[in-house]
Amino acid sequence: MRVPSIYNNYIRMELNYLAIIGCAILSMVIGGVWYGPLFGRTWARLIGSDPDDLEKIKEMQKKAAPLYLVQFLFTLFQVYVLAHFINGWKEASGIETSLWIYGAFVIPIIAGTVMWNNYTKKEAWTRFLIQAGYQLVLFVLFGVILGVWR
Repeated sequence: MRVPSIYNNYIRMELNYLAIIGCAILSMVIGGVWYGPLFGRTWARLIGSDPDDLEKIKEMQKKAAPLYLVQFLFTLFQVYVLAHFINGWKEASGIETSLWIYGAFVIPIIAGTVMWNNYTKKEAWTRFLIQAGYQLVLFVLFGVILGVWR
């Protein structure tokens, strides 16, 4: 029985797993800066937390610690799938592929979660721009790294 050629190409596709792991680690570092010194105070207010209540912040961080592993695993999977798209789409660069996926999938999901809530218009836009901006930075970096390290 003959296997279709698309399947054969998929099986033979080699990925740079070091680049994938590096991207996932990079996302955690950028997330720490993005939701820390850059937009941490604004983000804390958006989620209903007092950025000056250090005891409450420490408690939240302690509860969030196990979630960092879950987030890392989701991001690792996301980058793994993105690497397949970048390697398979020969007509587009890594960054082009990454931006198409960002625009077609990430932006609508973030917009939907922000629009269909009880936020004021200002809160909705602020939350959207913080989240979408973070993802844009990640996807640009992922596209560059995975495109160079094919």
